[in-house]
Amino acid sequence: MLVTQQPVFRRYWHAVMPLTMLADGPKPFTLLGEHIVLFLDEHGEPAALKDRCCHRTAKLSKGWCKNGNIQCGYHGWVYNRSGRVVMIPQYPPEREIPKDYATTAYHCTARYGYAWVALEDPIADIPSIPEFEAEGWRTIFQFYETWNTSPVRALENSFDNSHFSFVHRATFGVAASPAPSKYELVENEAGFYAETVIDAVNPEKFQRISGVKDPITQRHMRNAYYQPFSRRLDIEYPSGIRHVIINAFTPIDDGRMQLCQWLFRNDTEADCPAQMLIDFDDEITREDKDILESTDPDAVVDLRRRGVEYSMDSDRPGILIRRKLMALLSSAGEVEVHR
Repeated sequence: MLVTQQPVFRRYWHAVMPLTMLADGPKPFTLLGEHIVLFLDEHGEPAALKDRCCHRTAKLSKGWCKNGNIQCGYHGWVYNRSGRVVMIPQYPPEREIPKDYATTAYHCTARYGYAWVALEDPIADIPSIPEFEAEGWRTIFQFYETWNTSPVRALENSFDNSHFSFVHRATFGVAASPAPSKYELVENEAGFYAETVIDAVNPEKFQRISGVKDPITQRHMRNAYYQPFSRRLDIEYPSGIRHVIINAFTPIDDGRMQLCQWLFRNDTEADCPAQMLIDFDDEITREDKDILESTDPDAVVDLRRRGVEYSMDSDRPGILIRRKLMALLSSAGEVEVHR
């Protein structure tokens, strides 16, 4: 599936950029092949516009913020968050600016420390993260990086237990147990819920992460998929420590995505330093990135297309993701667009 060719994805919220990145001025981003610019308005709220000045098409991201608006760096035209030109420095103040002097504005809001953007009227809300700023939980912003793969590949990988013994053999994968644990799957309106228990290697240097000292421990994994490209992984160790990862796999174009990852923990910095948690998940994430960037980002979504990819029993969550996405396309009157 070529995500930029499927209009329905423009009607969902996508995590685009940490708000902290906007503190020093406008920033560009490409969402579903659309070049946009983000900035903070006069209230400190994020705004998103098409990254084109309507005067001579310069990129607005080359400009700067001016009193909660964005000023083009070419001739100084100023735009508000609605995309309207509100000042032209070459005009006297009393001269009226035509109402059609504007660039496209997109839906943009702040949630969970990120700017989220929907290119068209959204048909679903941003997934809920109850742990964010909740008592007894700490938030760690782990990863914000571009991967040369597609959201579908990252999604199905995050539910795939059969790759642990191979891709993650140097971290938590148990090489002697390649047979994957079985997920209990429950479909819902937002996507589905998947629960299982796995064995995981628990090296001494990372035992503060699990809170147990056994060389092999168990992970009670409560996984959830949210259409179109987000997931929640709630890992509970026998110690009672919970390691909750939220991913937004944001589509940049047909060959790249932005990995946005939050981590929530019900322990303290004294129990396990944030940097240790980042380092641990970074090792695992590098392993996933390396293998996923070797795959074809044009993943098959319409399972009626035979002979392109073959599946096995443990691919049930990935197949369900594809069925859910295909149903979404069908409900919007679309068919899968692929090479």
